[in-house]
Amino acid sequence: MRQIDCKDITEAVARMCMDANTDLGSDVVAAFKAGLEKEASPVGKAVFKALLTNADIARTEKVPMCQDTGFTVIFAEIGQDVHIDGGSFTEAVNAGVRKGYEQGFLRKSICDPFTRANTKDNTPAVIITDIVEGDKLKLTVAPKGGGSENMSRVMMLTPSGGKKAVMDYIVQRCQEAGSNPCPPVIVGACIGGTPEKAAILAKKALLRKIGAVNPDPELAEMEKELLTRINNLGMGPQGLGGLVYAMAVHLEKHPCHIASLPLAVNICCHASRHKEVTL
Repeated sequence: MRQIDCKDITEAVARMCMDANTDLGSDVVAAFKAGLEKEASPVGKAVFKALLTNADIARTEKVPMCQDTGFTVIFAEIGQDVHIDGGSFTEAVNAGVRKGYEQGFLRKSICDPFTRANTKDNTPAVIITDIVEGDKLKLTVAPKGGGSENMSRVMMLTPSGGKKAVMDYIVQRCQEAGSNPCPPVIVGACIGGTPEKAAILAKKALLRKIGAVNPDPELAEMEKELLTRINNLGMGPQGLGGLVYAMAVHLEKHPCHIASLPLAVNICCHASRHKEVTL
């Protein structure tokens, strides 16, 4: 049994909270450049130029790329041969969030749902765990802003609707979302499972690198068709009109009950932030 100290978890989470908010992934920056080339609208081109400048300033000056530094979502793949030493795993993660948001001067956005009183340290994090084989601990920190998260939906479709109903709803959700999620966006969706399983996998789909298609040929073809249909709506960057509203559509699926067809859609803003580490 391999021992991993809580202090190492806390330090890793703190560092990733700061890095995720200041250093946009190279795949996202590449998608901005591709969008700039493809976009025909002068306003849309100006948006992409501003996003590239913003990402460069955030990275070089170590400042948040967006005022909304997000709800801290942690995906943890815990090896079954790992023992967490020195305390609670959950508290170690939350201690890292507290430290990272304080030291990184990141906005604390978490509050009581009724009183709206701020917890003042951006905790508690949402921690999604998977027990896997091996003796490693993989942590992914994915801050998610409120504007795009508000556009998420879980629908229970009727099984008879099939693939057409799924695709029509995803396009409809993007049309209804409009400028709210700060496009250009990445659309994550999961078909199947249960409502809660679909919601988790839709959010996890956003972690995939832009340009990496689903290895399932059927889902890959659906991703391609959906991206075309969504961009053909003409909403463009920031919803100001143009050719590039979405930079990617990432689909996942999971077996479901014979009476059900769950569908979860999670839209991510252009600041698709996530960092990972394996301990």
